[in-house]
Amino acid sequence: MDVIVLSTSVQSPLQVKSLAPVLNALVGQGNWNFALDDVDRILRIVSDKVKPTDAVQILRTWGIDCKELE
Repeated sequence: MDVIVLSTSVQSPLQVKSLAPVLNALVGQGNWNFALDDVDRILRIVSDKVKPTDAVQILRTWGIDCKELE
């Protein structure tokens, strides 16, 4: 499995809750998590089927600024 690490503009648990259905549909429940206490508000996605560019594009359509971290 690959781990995608994204820096995001997500600010609150409420935003995470609103994104949960989108992320669950993208990679499945339990295959993603946010670290909102991190300065980059990290989103980690575990998947061997999703490309980082796909995740970024989907999040941007929901108004979330994000970029892949290396």
